[in-house]
Amino acid sequence: MPQMIFVNLPVRDLETSKAFWTELGYSFDPDFSDENAASLIISDTIFAMLLTEPKFKEFTKKEITDAATSTEVILCLSAESREKVDELVDAALAAGGTAANDPHDYGFMYERSFQDPDHHNWEVMWMDEDAARKAMAEGR
Repeated sequence: MPQMIFVNLPVRDLETSKAFWTELGYSFDPDFSDENAASLIISDTIFAMLLTEPKFKEFTKKEITDAATSTEVILCLSAESREKVDELVDAALAAGGTAANDPHDYGFMYERSFQDPDHHNWEVMWMDEDAARKAMAEGR
């Protein structure tokens, strides 16, 4: 079985978060979703558990970071092409997300980013792996 990742993210309004990700074309696993949590299916091995802040608080003794003023994590999703990067980020912005940083084009890698309604930072990137390896070997 391939290794899986489950990213847990606190959200202030679960329905708003679900609507945002649904508008981007993602779905949720109803078996692991209820009024306090929604299991966002990103791929066969990647999931984000969107947890209401009270539910998230059950898993930590620490304060929840205010992602509007602090960066707790930057999540990066791969895309199969530059066009798919633009497609997903443009959809996120149209669905109510906000731009996080300026786009970066390194020739062998292209990335754009957005913040979801709870201000979590998401990057979307395409990379030509062979060209990236060559650039790294050359010290670029």
